[in-house]
Amino acid sequence: MTIEKNNKSDKPILVTGAAGFIGAKTAELLLAEGQSVVGVDNLNDYYDVRLKHYRVNKLLGQAEKPHDQPTLSQSSAGLAKAKSADGQFHFYHLDIENQQSVDALFETHKFGSVLNLAARAGVRYSMENPYVYMTTNANGTLNLLEAMRYKGIKKMVLASTSSLYAGQEMPFVESLPVNTPISPYAASKKAAEVMAFSYHNLFDLDISVVRYFTVYGPCSRPDMAIFRFLEWIEKETPIELFGDGEQSRDFTYVDDIARGTIAAQKEVGYEIINLGGGNNPISMSQVIGQLETHLAKRALINQKPFHKADMNTTWANISKAKRLLDWEPQVTLQDGIQKTVDWHQANRAWLNDIRL
Repeated sequence: MTIEKNNKSDKPILVTGAAGFIGAKTAELLLAEGQSVVGVDNLNDYYDVRLKHYRVNKLLGQAEKPHDQPTLSQSSAGLAKAKSADGQFHFYHLDIENQQSVDALFETHKFGSVLNLAARAGVRYSMENPYVYMTTNANGTLNLLEAMRYKGIKKMVLASTSSLYAGQEMPFVESLPVNTPISPYAASKKAAEVMAFSYHNLFDLDISVVRYFTVYGPCSRPDMAIFRFLEWIEKETPIELFGDGEQSRDFTYVDDIARGTIAAQKEVGYEIINLGGGNNPISMSQVIGQLETHLAKRALINQKPFHKADMNTTWANISKAKRLLDWEPQVTLQDGIQKTVDWHQANRAWLNDIRL
């Protein structure tokens, strides 16, 4: 496998979780570079699936009915698929938990690298249904590693999370021990990281683990704070605010995260790399204030107790990303929020009844 400096490979790149918030943006930027992309997603209904349809249809160039279910057909390998008119993007309705389907996919395509962004996300829901977090985040990753091993594909970029740093000193640096996850979500991500390391050690797979810090932007998940706050303020519905609003996050715009993920295809051996804003964390109260300004509306607040599985503050040390990947964020929070508000306003007609 050869990934050149511009990250373009003569083989397609596999993006798992391609209907997801970060996965779709990563696929979009790869396609913009002229890269062929194979995207897979199980299109589960953890949140309103119309958002996933919207993202996939955009990648396929099927914009007539943006949030309708994509039109799929059966491939020769028995997989449900679609492709863009130019043939650069192939989408498969596929669950990485299904080893047989993963193996069939790897028989169909010879990948240059694997960007594993498929995951069950959400700290709080992981307390209600921890099993599905392990089957997707850990077992799904194992299925991909095994397929890579047998097909001679050396490079994986594994999406992980800043949630692993709970209880550590800030700003969080990659060398900190992260052996005390405070949610099943974080624990399942830790499992994926250490499984990936074992495959690097045993089979010489090249693994970049990218730990994301509070990603936001247009068409995000509706269980994420900025999406929910924006919709609640717009509809003059009280915001559900857990804690006093002083908890803070190292917000990172989705395009920056996608750029870092693509850059992480670089050969590194095995490295854990933070992708975050790298600046002083921004409080939830400050974010609400910015949204109020952009929407020209006052927020109504329904304050709730701080959730035990939440972290009070996140803050990334991103010096390693700068050194290894020549990466740092480019979009300010103010500009990122403006872009996010603009997208919500442009899509207001169908967002009004999105399930939060």
